[in-house]
Amino acid sequence: MSELVMEFELSKEYLERFQQALDEQDEAFIKSSLEGINPADITALLYEFDAEECKYVFNLLPKEIDAAILNDLEDDVRENFISEFSPESLAQYLEFLDSDDCADILYQMSIKKREEVIKFIDNEEKAGHIMDLLRYDEDVAGGLMAKELIKANINWSILQCIEEIRKQAENVQKMYSVYVVNDMGKLVGKVSLKRIILAGDKAKIADIYDDTVVAVETYMDEEEVAQIMQKYDLEAVPVVNARGKLVGRITIDDIVDVITELAEEERQMMAGISADVEEADTVWMLSKARLPWLVIGMVGGLLGAQFMGLFEGDIAIVPALALFIPLITATGGNVGIQSSSLVVQSLANPNVFAGSLFQRLLKVLFVAVVNGVILALMVFGVVMLINRNQPLAATVSIALFSVVLLASLMGTITPLILDRFGVNPALASGPFITTANDLLGLAVYFSVAHMLYNL
Repeated sequence: MSELVMEFELSKEYLERFQQALDEQDEAFIKSSLEGINPADITALLYEFDAEECKYVFNLLPKEIDAAILNDLEDDVRENFISEFSPESLAQYLEFLDSDDCADILYQMSIKKREEVIKFIDNEEKAGHIMDLLRYDEDVAGGLMAKELIKANINWSILQCIEEIRKQAENVQKMYSVYVVNDMGKLVGKVSLKRIILAGDKAKIADIYDDTVVAVETYMDEEEVAQIMQKYDLEAVPVVNARGKLVGRITIDDIVDVITELAEEERQMMAGISADVEEADTVWMLSKARLPWLVIGMVGGLLGAQFMGLFEGDIAIVPALALFIPLITATGGNVGIQSSSLVVQSLANPNVFAGSLFQRLLKVLFVAVVNGVILALMVFGVVMLINRNQPLAATVSIALFSVVLLASLMGTITPLILDRFGVNPALASGPFITTANDLLGLAVYFSVAHMLYNL
């Protein structure tokens, strides 16, 4: 019989009542109010309280729920929280988690405490699985995979396979397919549960299995694994070692976490934040992550001010030129960020760059010309309507067109160059592109003004 999961709303009134229950140690209210609530919702609730209060709630809940909550906690929160528990207590929670989730939690502990926790795990097979996973780095397929899976020998009969599946499925929460191995344990294919059920009793796995199977190696980077699963629309992918032996599988829920982390990292870098930080982090950590790019922006601003000083005489002769400096710099920055963002996004899919660099740049040029012409004509019309000054309108529109072309080119080339040298191309976006294009835009603007006005 399935358990009914209640819909949960984290309201201000409920938080106040729950806090009162914690203060009064009202066990009855805490247990009844959390009964049937999804562990993910309980996790969101516990973020509102300190470690000691959360531990009190933990002790009132079933260990299976506690394990799910522990697995849902954000890494930095969980690292502080698990320090409140003894190795023996942590081992009891890990009994309810898959081996890959156990390894993720143990990665956050010192080697000494990690070994102590493993010592208290009663399930010898699970303890062995966890120790195998801890040999790999966290950001490779070996560190992502779970050891729990369903596999069948190619020589088994259907009846033997079904019997083995019943035994193996006790430790597997999600079944997607059955992986087929030979007598040496090497992965040779897969077979769906549907084909096993529909096959005759006398048939063998060798008669019904599919020998085309996508697999990843233990050393493969997590980003490559995510690309493969996305490309082939996989819910799970088997992991093999250097000799082709099946050693585990990676499920889609783990890859969703990877994709989310990568997207967050890219977003922060494009915004000019140089470290993985969150709003709840300390003031110093937040400042340290933001400061480098703010300094770059400040230096760029100072250089821009000095650069404008070179044309101080031109501005004195034609004061209206100063009115359109923000327009030129803002447009150049926006175009550069748009171009670099598209390139960074495209680099995640290598197939996009199957053509030559020349073809890529030619396409960028055509897009920039179309946008530049439209923007230049709009600005020319607006300036003529407001100032009725044809030389000024021509200067601003020509400069704007030139800035759009150059900013598009720079926004495209810079990420490609950084990627070629092994630097994260997201660094090209945000403050770097904006600052560089500000200087470029000012140079173009005053150069055009100098030529048209013969200053």
